[in-house]
Amino acid sequence: MTTDPGAHAALRHLTLTVTRRLQGLLHGEHLGLYAGPGSEPGDARPYQPGEDDVRRMDWAVTARTTHPHVRDLVSDRELQTWTLLDLSASMDFGTAHTEKRDVAIGALAAVTLLTQRIGDRNGAHFLHQGRILRWPAHSGTGAHLAMMATLARAPRGAPAPDTALRLADAVTDLSRTRRRRGLRVVISDFLDTSTDATPTWEAPLRRLASVHQTLAIEIVDPRELDLPAIGLVTMTDPETGRTRQVHLNETVRERYAAAAAQQRDAIAAALRRAGVPRLRLRTDRDWIRDTARFVITQRRTAHRLARHTPTGPAAHTQT
Repeated sequence: MTTDPGAHAALRHLTLTVTRRLQGLLHGEHLGLYAGPGSEPGDARPYQPGEDDVRRMDWAVTARTTHPHVRDLVSDRELQTWTLLDLSASMDFGTAHTEKRDVAIGALAAVTLLTQRIGDRNGAHFLHQGRILRWPAHSGTGAHLAMMATLARAPRGAPAPDTALRLADAVTDLSRTRRRRGLRVVISDFLDTSTDATPTWEAPLRRLASVHQTLAIEIVDPRELDLPAIGLVTMTDPETGRTRQVHLNETVRERYAAAAAQQRDAIAAALRRAGVPRLRLRTDRDWIRDTARFVITQRRTAHRLARHTPTGPAAHTQT
């Protein structure tokens, strides 16, 4: 998946726009939102009414072409991107084109591809079998491929012990680690979310988003939203290993669909309260297309969001 030429072709011309101020050496190449030290003029492009700041109008190009143009800024800063990848047992599930785990690893590869420029570094934390594993931040294709190869060999399907760390612990660990300001990405199914209480991961995620630009990527399988009418089935909880026989009659299926919708609403509400934009990827959809659509929309709105919310972008949801 990480070397899929179709994925690379679809994403190589896109970039995740970082609207937060970065810390680092003067090596990276990123589109800046404000003029300042370490910024220089970039390419001119047609002015988009309602999206672009008129203060960035390039009057020379506008006069020469007779059409309004703005000029982007190139911010000469190094970007550090850290991704938290949830590899708990619930991710080893899929009833459509692939498993959630595969989509999540693909999302990690896409984030690396979209944020990797000269001098930039990407690192990761993995929540796997109740433990937090850390991959140091490195730059270059070789380090990226080594990380993907390690993920491909990671064991699957083992229930977590009673003392296992949860998503909230992993987000807390990521937020407490002192690193340069940059981009933080959390990839999970967020199933560790109760509908009758505030999610335990919301507070550490809010702390993380107060310092870094943060993105949540939610991985969903269609069977987590509704169940088929197939009668008596044996279900297994992948996190605990417990099994139970359930008769999927109409009443059970309706109650399940309602509870699943309520849980997804709770996840979306918690992410909004934390000020974190959400990208939803499903196992029954083209995740590359959905990622590209999200990035294009985020790029179009980044300048406007940065003007109105100086501390970070407002929440945006891709469904």
